[in-house]
Amino acid sequence: MSDLYSEFLVKKQSTGKDMAVKIGMLALTVVAVFSGIMIHPLLFIAAIGLGVADYFVFPNLDLEYEYLYVNGELDIDRIAAKTKRKKVKSLDTGKMEILAPVKSHRMDYYNNNSRLKVLDYSSQDPSHKIYAMIIPDGQELCKVLLEFDEKMLSNIQKSNPRKVFMD
Repeated sequence: MSDLYSEFLVKKQSTGKDMAVKIGMLALTVVAVFSGIMIHPLLFIAAIGLGVADYFVFPNLDLEYEYLYVNGELDIDRIAAKTKRKKVKSLDTGKMEILAPVKSHRMDYYNNNSRLKVLDYSSQDPSHKIYAMIIPDGQELCKVLLEFDEKMLSNIQKSNPRKVFMD
């Protein structure tokens, strides 16, 4: 029997909030530099601190998620600025309750449940088809938002035919 293997890369869409953070932090850095020049040289310390903060915050605003599915295990990696990779979640699809499009009628109960912990690993683009996976995570139930290509969705459905819906 062959292994079920597929991988898929999703780029998170930049939001207005991301742009506001970038512009706000750059503006504060520029103001601190000019204040250091015009008012007091000790304000350069604030400018250096803001510059360091910019260095660490900006890469986290350019995100991609890579999904890797192998024989019932879905691993999700977060890639920041196309350089830093970090494994964020590993899901056993055998334990999931349901996988269906977020807007499917099958998700009505879960979409109205405010006690679910929501983990969003999608592009957040409303024109893309986003799926929700309901799966236990420790003691709580999670709603994991994902995007799939046809091959990965087909492989997950082969492993869990009664839990995956594509409508």
